[in-house]
Amino acid sequence: MSGPEPVEPRLVLSPLAGRTGLRAAGEVSLSTRGIWERALERAVREGEDVYFLELSGLTFVDVAGADALAATARRFGDRRRLVLHRPPPPLPRILDLLWPGLPAIEVSTS
Repeated sequence: MSGPEPVEPRLVLSPLAGRTGLRAAGEVSLSTRGIWERALERAVREGEDVYFLELSGLTFVDVAGADALAATARRFGDRRRLVLHRPPPPLPRILDLLWPGLPAIEVSTS
């Protein structure tokens, strides 16, 4: 008798209502990284001064996913910013530890 089939990690992205950005739910890991990176690339291309990422539905972000976020912030430059709304608690700590002082990232926990 075998156990339940393993569940593949999922990342579900949807547009935010009323502002430019995305809501992310699930996890950012090896199997979902391509989806995450394409979404961040879209944030760069859209060219808005402020791009919101509602991250309260994320349960996990691996270091490579955090690296993709940091790389996106570096591409935003000094005049644009990414607002991370309610990210999983480890994500801001990882960003501060490995990529300190990214001016394009703002974390909102409220």
